[in-house]
Amino acid sequence: MDFMSKIFDKLRHVIQNSQKSRYRLSQDTGIEQSQLSRFMYGKAQLGTENIEKLAKALGYELILRKRTKKGKKV
Repeated sequence: MDFMSKIFDKLRHVIQNSQKSRYRLSQDTGIEQSQLSRFMYGKAQLGTENIEKLAKALGYELILRKRTKKGKKV
């Protein structure tokens, strides 16, 4: 599984377990409900800007950090 697939899966999980409907998320982010629906069913992907909007609307933030090598102490 590649990096973006992991992000999409995590985001789908967060959306499914949130208290917000797709309608509310659409209103909060400006992302069309149809686009959210296609994303949730794995029929479409989202761009970085929309991923950020959804994360913010759900109370999350995206953090990019350098990965450490296994077995190496930081």
